[in-house]
Amino acid sequence: MGRWLSSFTLLTTLSFGSTLADNYTVPRLADGTPDLQGVWTNASATPLERAPELGNRRAFTEAEAAEIQTEALARVAADAAPSDPNAEIEAGKLPPVGNYNLFWTDRGMSVTRIGGEPRSSMIIDPPNGRLPPLKTEAEAKLAAARSRGSGTADGPEQRSLGERCLLSFGSASGPPMLPVMYNSYYQIVQSPGYVMIQVEMVHDARIIRIGDRHLPRHVRNWMGDSIGRWEGNTLVVETSNFRPEQSFRGSSEYMRVTERFTRVAADKIDYRFTVTDPTVFTAPFTGELAFTAAGVNLYEYACHEGNYALPGILAAERAAEESSSARSEH
Repeated sequence: MGRWLSSFTLLTTLSFGSTLADNYTVPRLADGTPDLQGVWTNASATPLERAPELGNRRAFTEAEAAEIQTEALARVAADAAPSDPNAEIEAGKLPPVGNYNLFWTDRGMSVTRIGGEPRSSMIIDPPNGRLPPLKTEAEAKLAAARSRGSGTADGPEQRSLGERCLLSFGSASGPPMLPVMYNSYYQIVQSPGYVMIQVEMVHDARIIRIGDRHLPRHVRNWMGDSIGRWEGNTLVVETSNFRPEQSFRGSSEYMRVTERFTRVAADKIDYRFTVTDPTVFTAPFTGELAFTAAGVNLYEYACHEGNYALPGILAAERAAEESSSARSEH
């Protein structure tokens, strides 16, 4: 409940953050570098890609942004309402159980704002706010993966990284770092020569080395190899050397991500990312979103404890194999 309430209070913060930035002086650490430290959230109702019908409209109107916020709050309130014990149930059917109650999730109640604009998508380039097309070979590879589906698994290696507790779900830890269904909280800690970003989801930790060189290309890390530099008040981070198992919207291990972190207010960091992967995408793409001061602590993400999904999925596959073997013997 505390998390949801803290997100609720961020609604007003997001609306006047750009005004505070007008006379804002960026705080600095003892070594003179901008201070980005704290716990932040990027939860937002703004989607990664813009709805096709919006075309090149980069921003919503204020009325549209307010309506999105109202609808998001209404969905949470309706989902959190007590069930009706007297509701009639259709004969022969169980009532829908659903998945996560919206009370416990945090998708973001309002759209992200950059420079005061209520954005209609995180992606700003291409101008239509959509991911660029995939190259022909990459599209065929992705289509083949989709046709195989995710319902079977010969071993744990064929399940997602999140299910295996190896890496955040979606692209929460990134890069690029994007909000997901919940746990979109990040703690930034700085020390001379390093910036660490602790992600609440699956407890990932990105270590950014300032002013260093990239590791050899054959050394590939989860979340890649991140090298940072300061350009004025902006932290610029170049990441490469991704592992082949880590993919962002079909990307390969040759993906490169450039991120820019700029603290524009006491409670806000503007975050920009550019993704380039010439083996997969026909063009680079760039997105922007806001990280807002959360005023909360990170919680431990105990991934394996009480998580019966992975052993259950694998046990079902083994049972299916045994059944198939028994039928073939007869």
